[in-house]
Amino acid sequence: MKRGDIYRVYKATSHDPKRYRLFVVVSRQVFIDSRFSTIICALVYSRYDGLSTQVRVSIEQGLKHESSIHCDELVSIPKRALTHYVGSLSAEQMVEIDEALRIALALRSL
Repeated sequence: MKRGDIYRVYKATSHDPKRYRLFVVVSRQVFIDSRFSTIICALVYSRYDGLSTQVRVSIEQGLKHESSIHCDELVSIPKRALTHYVGSLSAEQMVEIDEALRIALALRSL
């Protein structure tokens, strides 16, 4: 499991009407490799609103259609739930993710 991997999670929450959702791992790698049982992920949606906190993804990353990662919607997911690997983001997309997370979390640039 690595940062930028996309996973299909079945019944991510009990109140979610969808059978499954896609998530992108956004935790730093040292945390992913640690003994902690959960990691931070961003939700993937089929809609794109053009927000600076959204990153486009497509079939090139293993998805069925054009979608976007919403970095304003971060969730902690148990590592054990991330078993259905879909694909991985490119290095360029990871740069976009980093910028979208910086904006979503209101972090200043260095």
